[in-house]
Amino acid sequence: MFVTVGGVNPSLRAARAATFVYFVLAGTLMGAWVVHIPAIETRVGISHATLGSLLVLLGLGAFAGMQAAGPLTDRLGPRLVVPVTGVLAGATLVLPGLARGPWTLAGALLLFGFCNGCLDVSVNAHAVHVEKAYGRPVMSAFHAAFSVGGVIAALAAAGALGAGMSPAATLGAFASLGVVIALAMARSLLPGAPAPVAATPAGQAPATDRRGTARRPATTRRIRILAALALTTMLCEGAANDWSTLHLKDVLGAPASTAAFGYGTFAAAMTTGRLLADRIAARFGPTAVLRHGSATAAVGITIAAFAPSPWVAFVGWAAFGLGLSGCIPQLFSAAGHADPAAAGANVSRVAGLGYLGMLAGPAVIGWLTHLTALNHTFLLLSLLCATTALAAGVLRNGSGAVPERKPEPDPEPEPASPSH
Repeated sequence: MFVTVGGVNPSLRAARAATFVYFVLAGTLMGAWVVHIPAIETRVGISHATLGSLLVLLGLGAFAGMQAAGPLTDRLGPRLVVPVTGVLAGATLVLPGLARGPWTLAGALLLFGFCNGCLDVSVNAHAVHVEKAYGRPVMSAFHAAFSVGGVIAALAAAGALGAGMSPAATLGAFASLGVVIALAMARSLLPGAPAPVAATPAGQAPATDRRGTARRPATTRRIRILAALALTTMLCEGAANDWSTLHLKDVLGAPASTAAFGYGTFAAAMTTGRLLADRIAARFGPTAVLRHGSATAAVGITIAAFAPSPWVAFVGWAAFGLGLSGCIPQLFSAAGHADPAAAGANVSRVAGLGYLGMLAGPAVIGWLTHLTALNHTFLLLSLLCATTALAAGVLRNGSGAVPERKPEPDPEPEPASPSH
């Protein structure tokens, strides 16, 4: 209904642009917090161990927010939920900068994590509706915008801290700008997707989940598989975030300045891959993106594990990031399209379990280092990526999914028709 003769309806273009802005906003808010972690740790006067415990609260808050925002987005519509959660995420960003001790910081991180999780799921649910309206893959580019937001936050915060601004002042500036942007873009969002009426036998009520949302057994099983794949994929991403730099420094003996490029290479390759993944998915289908991307990631992390020098390791980490780049967007997209009326709830289930995987990834690798060398623990990541590649067929023929492009037959001459 959005497509017009000669192009896409302007309202749909505006909704897509607004979705990009909200993804950049989400990445910027999270990036602003990450950049300020060392300064806030020093200001509050806590140890690394205490900070690690407090970061668990951030993750738990985000997980709870994801589970709450999904059904709420389905019920009230993304046009209301996305800007409200954007305002709340922006407003709570300043709280860690105002914390005076461990307990106040704990409360601040719990609230910020909850609101950030709400924004994450609601904007992904809206992205599903936009993708459905376009009729072609656009999800990966949105996730690339999140990464761009992190870069913006890093550059802006570095400049502010270099100018002597306090964490509270810098985070307050980010928070104020975030609130303004969240409100300004609200009118461009889509109202939501209409709830399809599923046929049920006469006299029999449709099955519902614990939230009272109608569900189908086949869809429920598929969402569980997608969530499991999200967990393994984001576990790999989380491990790369925390251990890529240490791998180059401790295993390969690279200087700290060189080792930092380990994560930089991974992140740059992931952002680049997400900018390209939509076109690849449109041409070959999301199943191919997940299967070949996971396989590429498995090869990349194996190269990194056995790399004899930092330069070979860079190649491995780049391949790992490039391979993983399109996987999570395809999984989120498939979850949302499985049942458009419950896009928020389904995305929250997949994103929530995936987020737990990202939190668990660094810890799992850390535990394994008690048993073997750090580089050898990466073989677990290779195994997880290979498993995801084998299970990629779950994306095929999903209910309500963006259709996979199939090879077109050779064109045959058509008879002339007066109607042409």
